[in-house]
Amino acid sequence: MRLDLWLDVSCLFKTRSEAQKACRGGKVDVNGQATKPHREIKPGDEIEITRRFGKRQKVIVKAVAEQHIPKADARLLYEDLTPKPTPEEVEMRRMARLAAPFIRPASAGAPDRRERRTLRRLKGRG
Repeated sequence: MRLDLWLDVSCLFKTRSEAQKACRGGKVDVNGQATKPHREIKPGDEIEITRRFGKRQKVIVKAVAEQHIPKADARLLYEDLTPKPTPEEVEMRRMARLAAPFIRPASAGAPDRRERRTLRRLKGRG
């Protein structure tokens, strides 16, 4: 089964295209090697995914499923070996999240009245 498809079916990524993007960007390693989305995977393969803020998730493939299944059943497709974060790591991620600038999604459309007023104030025009 294709890696990108399995990552989507196992609910490790929201969509297949998101899984493909992560594979192409070098964020997914299979058995210690960077991989492409079309790589065939089988039970026993070890997958390491680099997430935001440097977090690395490590899973072992236990089974493959050709079609989407409920999320509770999808968790049975892999064994998660990711260690729990230390309290210091949790605090560092929280601080990084708070310090990150707010970025309005492009898909949100035109700014509404409140957002326009805020933008004018930030630009010093009002």
